[in-house]
Amino acid sequence: MGKVTDIVRTPFSFLFAKSRKEELVAEHVIREHHRGRSLSDILHDAYVTNRLPPDKIDRVLERPDVLHAVGEDMIAEHRTTNSA
Repeated sequence: MGKVTDIVRTPFSFLFAKSRKEELVAEHVIREHHRGRSLSDILHDAYVTNRLPPDKIDRVLERPDVLHAVGEDMIAEHRTTNSA
């Protein structure tokens, strides 16, 4: 009965939930960046592109842990090169 009450209490909580795939891709981006790879190379990995569409990748790049690890300037550079 506890699960039904949780659903009733938070009927829209699924809209704000992070997917497991996003979590794994974020960990991959952080790990590979610490190994010295560029953000562009990491985002073109088959590991990333096979798991998330471009809009979800942008969502991963907005995560505070990824922003801190990779740096806001690198993410801004990625966005300008991809929008051109």
